[in-house]
Amino acid sequence: MAFMEKPPAGKVLLDDTVPLTAAIEASQSLQSHTEYIIRVQRGISVENSWQIAGLSLPLPPKKLIGNMDREFIAARQKGLQNYLNVITTNHILSNCELVKKFLDPNNYSANYTEIALQHVSMFFRSEPKWEVVEPLKDIGWRIRKKYFLMKIKNQPKERLVLSWADLGPDKYLSDKDFQCLIKLLPSCLHPNIYRVTFATASESSALLIRMFNEKGTLKDLIYKAKPKDPFLKKYCNPKKIQGLELQQIKTYGRQILEVLKFLHDKGFPYGHLHASNVMLEGDTCRLLDLENSLLGLPSFYRSYFSQFRKINTLESVDIHCFGHLLYEMTYGRPPDSVPVDSFPPAPSMAVVAVLESTLSCEACKNGMPTVSRLLQMPLFNDVLLTTSEKPQFKIPTKLKEALRIAKECIEKRLVEEQKQIHQHRRLTRAQSHHGSEEERKKRKILARKKSKRSGIENNEEQSTKHNSNNSAGSGASSPLTSPSSPTPPSTAVEHAPF
Repeated sequence: MAFMEKPPAGKVLLDDTVPLTAAIEASQSLQSHTEYIIRVQRGISVENSWQIAGLSLPLPPKKLIGNMDREFIAARQKGLQNYLNVITTNHILSNCELVKKFLDPNNYSANYTEIALQHVSMFFRSEPKWEVVEPLKDIGWRIRKKYFLMKIKNQPKERLVLSWADLGPDKYLSDKDFQCLIKLLPSCLHPNIYRVTFATASESSALLIRMFNEKGTLKDLIYKAKPKDPFLKKYCNPKKIQGLELQQIKTYGRQILEVLKFLHDKGFPYGHLHASNVMLEGDTCRLLDLENSLLGLPSFYRSYFSQFRKINTLESVDIHCFGHLLYEMTYGRPPDSVPVDSFPPAPSMAVVAVLESTLSCEACKNGMPTVSRLLQMPLFNDVLLTTSEKPQFKIPTKLKEALRIAKECIEKRLVEEQKQIHQHRRLTRAQSHHGSEEERKKRKILARKKSKRSGIENNEEQSTKHNSNNSAGSGASSPLTSPSSPTPPSTAVEHAPF
């Protein structure tokens, strides 16, 4: 069902996970206030940068007297730069729509909730049994994916959630295969996959309906959050940080690994594992958002694993993301940075062993273990799963081939991005080393030595040349000595030994 038009040819599908960096380049005084000019860059390419002018940032605090002094403006600029650095390096804040709109107004000026509502309304023209109760504003982290609380008209007490998402940069399926695969999702039955009630797609987006879960996701459990609250409010600055019990970590971890193995065996690319994509029903974890990879949406943790060239398949991406999830279940918060040099005390050394195999420097450098390998580790190998539901997900052979090709294309783009980041990092290190104080001192010493050596060599060359000229001149200008000519006395003085 085509419920919206195909995007215009040549439309650029941005990867919203590519980090934006911001540097204050200059300031200018205009009447009674100071404006700062900021250069924003997307990713590692200097060519992909732009200026924002005429912006007045609210931090640090204002000064009533002397606020136009050069020293104060310079100090204020330094404080504002630190403020921007904190925002752009915070994983949740940097992906926030408000931050994107501020730093990149040209690409993020649209009202995405309004756009989604328009297309959802078009869909309801042919599906009158559904009714929108209210928009669920900002409950997810994606800018171009919106959620609405729904109900069925003849079942008013039953609540459902509709998600609408635009295409992403990794959409490599043909329009026909894309629509067929989206419509297959309600037929996917697995004890650890959250059931899709209804799914449809156009050439440019997808719409799915699932049951609304009052208890929320695994991330809601960890952060003690309410499912309907905005993403930033729930997870950016939690009041209480506390990990889960060991048995919960073992059980949830085993269930998630089992469903990952199921998807990998089916050849269905996932790549979107994180705590907000795991729904909880009692003690059972159920995976969400299988449609993301079909839509070509970038992963929540892409800015992390794009740094490591050995994490170059969607299977290894899932394992690395599982490491992030396990860390969050264990410690109640995400890791400060990746790779992780040392892990805080955990409920069991078996937990640390799995974390080391997925998040440590060695793991990121050498590659991820397989799902089967993790299932054999002590943390998970004694967990018993009891379920009567038999997994079912029949994918026609033709669509399996389309999935395989799309998966290869997604991985190819990832590898190319990793290569560019690796080359940029090497160049930056070389420039940093070349420009360091120690390296400058070495170059000065070497230059002095070379200059001194060159001076000595020049003096020796001139001396040799001078002696040679004297010798040649003496032979040419001295008259021949005749036998009758007197021999000049010797001027040398001989010293007798004492």
